[in-house]
Amino acid sequence: MKKIETPLAGCYIIEPQVFGDARGWFYESYSANAFSEIGIDTVFVQDNRSFSAQKGTLRGLHCQTEPHAQTKLICCTRGVITDVVVDIREGSPSFMQHFAVELSADNRRMLYIPKGYLHGFVTRTENVEVFYKVDDFYSPACDRSVRYNDSAFSIEWNESDPILSVKDQNNVPLCDSDIRFVWKKDQVCM
Repeated sequence: MKKIETPLAGCYIIEPQVFGDARGWFYESYSANAFSEIGIDTVFVQDNRSFSAQKGTLRGLHCQTEPHAQTKLICCTRGVITDVVVDIREGSPSFMQHFAVELSADNRRMLYIPKGYLHGFVTRTENVEVFYKVDDFYSPACDRSVRYNDSAFSIEWNESDPILSVKDQNNVPLCDSDIRFVWKKDQVCM
């Protein structure tokens, strides 16, 4: 397992060690021991999967607020996505900055996203499956969304007419939401 720094505090690209031969390949997508060795001790409690049939499907930007905020580990198991995160933890060294990375079934990369981030992705191929682990259970009362094209972020999605859910079509800008996260200086950025 390899942990790669991103420009955002506490957010990492994770690359598994892949073993391949003429038959195909094998890798551990998650091992508590391997993650602990690279400094990530998050205890995940729920796995989620999503399927998007059409290229250009955009999901986001989403998060859960306290007391059920979630750390996420995202991977794309079929197709290709551009995964985007925004640090919205007031006081963080990367506050209001965003980062985008391509995740695909071929590159097998994962993105580790700490609590206090907005998350979304856009599909670059048809028939995309995304798998992710979270460290707290889904809570409808804490579920929040922010407009994907909020001018406060200036995210280049490179998708002129994304396919959005009804929920995401009605998302508000961050300044009109009740989402508030505060970064603590003594907070360990695992």
